Amino acid sequence: MAYRELLRCWHAGVQAAEAGDWQAALSSFGSLEDPPSRICFNVGCVHLQWGHLPPALQAFNKTVAKDNSLAVGFFQRGFVHLQLKMYEEALSDYHMAFTHLRKNPFIDYKQLGLRYVLNAWEVLYSTAAAQCRLGQWQEAKATLEKAVVWTPEGRTAILDQALEQVQRMFLEPMQVPPGEFFRPRKREIEELDSKDFLGKPKVISSIIPNDEYIGFEPLRPQVSRT
Repeated sequence: MAYRELLRCWHAGVQAAEAGDWQAALSSFGSLEDPPSRICFNVGCVHLQWGHLPPALQAFNKTVAKDNSLAVGFFQRGFVHLQLKMYEEALSDYHMAFTHLRKNPFIDYKQLGLRYVLNAWEVLYSTAAAQCRLGQWQEAKATLEKAVVWTPEGRTAILDQALEQVQRMFLEPMQVPPGEFFRPRKREIEELDSKDFLGKPKVISSIIPNDEYIGFEPLRPQVSRT
């Protein structure tokens, strides 16, 4: 499929999802024969918001199969696994997500089109949530103490509260906020239907400023500098 057509389907799917038309969103994303990992991620998020957990899991399986270093893909799949009471699988996903943070306190996915920052402490918090459900209370406490180290100054209140209740009740896992999807670059969408004075489609430049790029693999998201 031509890149322009992929952009059209991608953009249409995101617009439908933003409007809450889950079926139309899935139809647009599903029209792509071999969607990249970010569109598979979008499909998973749509199913998750729609309350369809098994197909959401299938979509996130495809996400990490196509990009096995996408930390946010493992993070989101871990959340689905917990909802399905697949606790061991969830714990494995959170470990993978933390591993792919590569000792950075966060990854900012804005450069790839997702307006979300995945923080190491959030991954560890969700790891502890999975450990609670497995009855691994001491491990959960140790994980939360580790999360405190990775938390920005002044942001430890939620972890302090979690440490107080960890041996008395389950922690609720975190997820990418509903309504957030990988989006194509705005400039490319604006140029989809633009034409030059001869009536021919303009060529979309492959050289894109870093602050505008929300495009495609193989570019990677920004990470913090430790």
